[in-house]
Parts: sequence; structure tokens; C-alpha cells
Amino acid sequence: MKKIILTGDRPTGRLHVGHYVGSLSRRVEIQNKGEFDEMYVMIADAQALTDNAENPEKVRSNIIEVALDYLSCGLDPDKITLFIQSQVPELTELAFYYMNLVTVSRLQRNPTVKNEIVMRNFEASIPVGFFNYPISQAADITAFKANTVPVGEDQLPMIEQTNEIVRKFNSVYGETLVEAKAVLPERKVCLRLPGTDGKAKMSKSLGNCIYLADTPEKVKQAVMSMYTDPDHIKVTDPGKLEGNVVFTYLDAFATDGHFEKYLPEYKNLDELKAHYTRGGLGDMKVKRFLNAVLEEILTPIRARRKEYEKDIPAVYEILRKGSERAREVAAKTLDEVKSAMRINYFKDAELINKEYNPD
Repeated sequence: MKKIILTGDRPTGRLHVGHYVGSLSRRVEIQNKGEFDEMYVMIADAQALTDNAENPEKVRSNIIEVALDYLSCGLDPDKITLFIQSQVPELTELAFYYMNLVTVSRLQRNPTVKNEIVMRNFEASIPVGFFNYPISQAADITAFKANTVPVGEDQLPMIEQTNEIVRKFNSVYGETLVEAKAVLPERKVCLRLPGTDGKAKMSKSLGNCIYLADTPEKVKQAVMSMYTDPDHIKVTDPGKLEGNVVFTYLDAFATDGHFEKYLPEYKNLDELKAHYTRGGLGDMKVKRFLNAVLEEILTPIRARRKEYEKDIPAVYEILRKGSERAREVAAKTLDEVKSAMRINYFKDAELINKEYNPD
């Protein structure tokens, strides 16, 4: 069996360093190792519209932003299939057939759906498209027969529901679809990087993000204003690590090599933490180190982005070609699904040539 991976993001804004450490850097690593036979990266605009239907321009304008972030981080359209979800209509048709295999009560029990409904204040009026998101995601995954899907912990129930649909379909219509395995980030700190203000989630509206495309000045400003230990008033005061955003970011981004370059008086992060907790180390010194680490990571990303920005039509051409390739694969799966369901009427020679007998 081929090793196939599917991943992607909703285009509701530019991507930030949380996306980078949580998924983007890993995707580039997977791509370059060549461990998978096929790799699909989807810009999930159709899914983004399920809770942005009245503001389609928000989604439309961010297609290119996400594409630029992908390419500038090192995703290579010659090695992967980079596509736009809405440009593969076969996904919608697959989702329609899968709807018959899932009950309303099962969707209501999905923890991810329940949490998202509360977060978006949809309790009183849930858009049907949003409610059906787990079914749509199942279509995305099965269309490409992806058997590996990198996700955060909050998305595990979605993969579980996808596999329930796969098993139900195969039991009713015969072995056709492939189950998927969820793969979590290797480091727990990368599961959900907090905002610079200490909030649990980065949000454009809260202004607590560091975007991949931010200038050095904006990054420095964000780092220097980061939430630390409010009781660490004097340099001599012992500092706490728990809830200290600067150290959370260092856990996610800093390596021993960074210490050798920018803070050679410490061998590694453990030594820095030990000094901070016993007192005698100021927040500003730690923040300057974090800023140097982030700049080392973001500088080449900015440079690649500037090159791609010089020819935006070429970026759209990458997306068009990738979407065409994705359609070809999804169309093949859709044919197999319709054949299994016995609704491929015009391709069924046995049905067409069967002797007519009205009795």
C-alpha cells in the first residue's frame, strides 16, 4: 500500500509561528525526506466558508497569503500537490454520499464540533455546512486515500469519525476506502503555542500573533512585550517558568546550537531555566535571546516570500496545476465509490445491455 499524507490549513488569515512550529516545519521535513509516496497539502477554503459565508472576501484574500507562507517555508510544488479545496468539486460529491452514513446524534457527540460550536457562538443557529465539517473532512481524506493525517489533539475525534465512515462504507458497499492514522506533533509544546500575551490561542483580533511575514521590527516588538512572570520584578528575584510565554517559545524553537551562537554562557535551555528560577537573570536578556532565535528562523522565510511576491500570477499557476492534479486523483476515487454504490449507471455495461423485462 502506498504511503499517502494529507494536511492543510483554513485560509482565514496569514500563518504565524504557531503554525510553523506546529505543522509547517514538519511538513517540509517530511517532504524532503521523501518517506511518503504522495503528499497533498490543501488550502481548505470551502471549510473556511462554513463559518465565514457572509464574509467570503476574508477567505478569498487569504488564499494567496497562505500559499505564500507555504512556499516561503519551503514546501515544493514539484514534490507535493498543493491545491485549493473548492477547486476539487469531487470532494463535495463524496461528502454528500457520506452524509447518508452518519446520524445527526453522532455529529452532535463529536467533541471537536461541540467545542467549535461554543467557541463561535453557534449554539442557537448552527450552519449546516459547519455542522457537517467532520463529513467533509472525511471526504477530503478518503478522496486521496490518505493513510496518514498530521493533526493536533483537538482534531483526533475528526479522524476517528472519518474512520467510522470508512468502515461503514466498506461494510455496506465493499472494500473501497482506506482508514487514516492520526499523527500528533512530536513535541507537546508544539501542539498549541500560546499567544504572546499568555492567552491560550493566537488570534488576529487579540493582536497576540507573530506572523511568518512580520518585519524584524514587529517581531522584536512582539517578543519584548511578551508575558513573563509578573512576580519577577527584580533581576535577583527567582522566576517561574509555568505560564511564562518566553520560555514556552524557547521550548518550541531554541536548540543547543542557538545557545552556542547567541548565548554561549549557557550550554542549553535547561541551564538557562535553572538560572532564571533561582534568580539573577533578567527577562530582557532572555527576550533578546528569543528574538535572535526567531530571527534566524524567519529571515530566510521572509527572503523566499519576497521572491514569490514578485510574480503572484506564477503562484496562482502553481495552485491551478496542483488543483488539477488533485481533481484527477479525487475523480478516480469518486468513480470507485459510485461503482461500489451501484450508481455508475452509464459506465455499467451489464446494466445497460441487460434484457428488458418489465415483469
